[in-house]
Amino acid sequence: MIEASVTAGVLQVSYREYGAPGGWPCILGHGFPYDVHAYADVAPLLADAGAHVIVPHLRGYGPTRFLSIETPRSGEQAALAFDLKALLDALGIERAVLGGYDWGGRAACIVAALWPERVAALVSGNSYNIQNIARAGEPLPAEQEAALWYQYYFHGQRGRAGLAQDRSGITRLLWRMWSPTWAFDEGTFVRSASAFDNPDFVDVVIHSYRHRFGLVAGDPTMAGIEARLAPQPPITVPTIAIDGDRDGVSFGTAGHARKFTGRYEFRVFEGAGHNLPQERPADWARAVLDARAMAQDI
Repeated sequence: MIEASVTAGVLQVSYREYGAPGGWPCILGHGFPYDVHAYADVAPLLADAGAHVIVPHLRGYGPTRFLSIETPRSGEQAALAFDLKALLDALGIERAVLGGYDWGGRAACIVAALWPERVAALVSGNSYNIQNIARAGEPLPAEQEAALWYQYYFHGQRGRAGLAQDRSGITRLLWRMWSPTWAFDEGTFVRSASAFDNPDFVDVVIHSYRHRFGLVAGDPTMAGIEARLAPQPPITVPTIAIDGDRDGVSFGTAGHARKFTGRYEFRVFEGAGHNLPQERPADWARAVLDARAMAQDI
């Protein structure tokens, strides 16, 4: 494994690289509130299978930095997808297997939906991860609403101040709530929590959870992408979608199958919570290899 960085779009993206540069390309995206260590056990398995694996720190995480102070610190879905496509371009990768969950899965789903020619196959935690912002105001069942407490907390200034003052306390709690069967130790958490010390972390996170409810404007340069996402476009590339049956924030996404119009398989990782690749690295790696086999031509 090597650590590197590249100028991509509006960011200087820091990433981890595994495997030979001539291997089949695979980009894996982490979620909130996690980091590149989510794939620390997955990526070597894929590299051993011939992959050239790239695991980037998302905007607002780890050593990744914005190139300009003028760039809005947006966490909207279009920005995450823009970053992923820009990374593909910067690394000269024409087509890759994409995998991700939470924010990273959202970016992968959007690139697969809008630029399918760049995606050989997709592995998506929680299936169709593209936000339907127009319907964000529709209430969910009470249990699901309760699980989203942190999002509503971040809508106000009290939540912003809380995240700024105690980002480790909030994120540690979310890890425990979202993955109730994952017995991570303090060292595992601390290793990832350092990524939340990024100077843009709070701004990006708060914007993300406000924008998805239509409470704040997006980055004007991302408006075109958001407009393309509004109709909830289908994903046509070969896909393996995955849920954990002990996920404390997602209550099952088997019903998303209709949004995938290409080759598609839905899997459930028994006993797993939200952080699927870190909780079940061998199963996640197997899904990536199986998705690549579905593509047949990479």
